[in-house]
Amino acid sequence: MPDLTAKKKRPLWYNLSPLNLPVPGLVSIFHRVSGVVLFLGLIAFLYLLDLSLASESGYAQAAGLLRAPIAKLLVIASIWALLHHMCAGIRHLFLDVDVGTSLHTARRSAFAVFIASLALTASIAVRIW
Repeated sequence: MPDLTAKKKRPLWYNLSPLNLPVPGLVSIFHRVSGVVLFLGLIAFLYLLDLSLASESGYAQAAGLLRAPIAKLLVIASIWALLHHMCAGIRHLFLDVDVGTSLHTARRSAFAVFIASLALTASIAVRIW
């Protein structure tokens, strides 16, 4: 017969997979991720600003860097991070003052954050590309 005290001492495994999270939980995680992306993107944008303001040839070099498809994708990703962080931040401000805290409303507002940030990003990405 197995010893029950040995079985209780085993570490517990919690399934923390984001696939099992509800939509409001995903919005919260993406809010944090978008904040990190914004911080890291700020370094690249400040470098490009410094390069473009240094001289005429620096401006041409920065413009050339931004014409590359990978740079356009990075700019679009930074724009998504900004828009998602803004939409999720507004949602969190409403939740802080107890507006939309019921389960149904919280799920609907989380879907709205995803839809709004992706729609706004797509509209700007069309102009960039």
